[in-house]
Amino acid sequence: MSQPTNSPNLRILDSAQEAADACAAYILSLLPDAVAEGQGATIAFSGGSTPKLLFAALAKADLDWKRVHFFWVDERCVPPTDSQSNFKLANDAFLAAAGIPESNIHRVYGELSPEAAAARYNSDIQTFFSLSSGELPAFDVLHRGMGPDAHTASLFPGELLINDRTGIAASVWVEKMQMHRVTLLPGVLLAAKNTILQVSGEEKADALEHVLRGPEDWLHYPCQIASRDKKATWFLDRAAAKKL
Repeated sequence: MSQPTNSPNLRILDSAQEAADACAAYILSLLPDAVAEGQGATIAFSGGSTPKLLFAALAKADLDWKRVHFFWVDERCVPPTDSQSNFKLANDAFLAAAGIPESNIHRVYGELSPEAAAARYNSDIQTFFSLSSGELPAFDVLHRGMGPDAHTASLFPGELLINDRTGIAASVWVEKMQMHRVTLLPGVLLAAKNTILQVSGEEKADALEHVLRGPEDWLHYPCQIASRDKKATWFLDRAAAKKL
């Protein structure tokens, strides 16, 4: 299997901690220019366990966070106090400690019904970015992870929403997790100005090899979406990268 023509920037570090620190430093290098360009920088975070180290690193940064607005790539349909909440993870490990203004936090209201949560998130994004009907937001930084099955955001293998390049966000039922979620859709992932993928763990090595080295097949390897072009930068530990 061959390397994609527009191969992404791969940064392979010895450990998950080092990968998280390098990922945080890269994000911090991007934000000042984004802040200077307009109403403030925009960043969308992913959930799962991997970003916890990243959030701890960002919490220590000396940056004026008042000019940065925070969104989520996906969210579980649970209240914000639930241990499964992606917002709770980010808030506990980073946002609260850094003193981020509440007006800068654009969370998914997972305590609503899945359809209502997705509708509200769509509306919030359209309002913030001043989007006309049919327009998609271009986040300055879009941070993503990858599961052992090559899912990214809450787009799992076989999910028909993978074919939707026009919508902003939608609710999705994840059968293998037996859970409703809200996720950004492929068109938004593609529109991001900078895509950052943070992946750690040997259990992800097989999927990562397929995502980066295999033929393009979004339906089976959703993490291939917007991850194999020049706007994508990967931060990997050596365990995840062992087959590259």
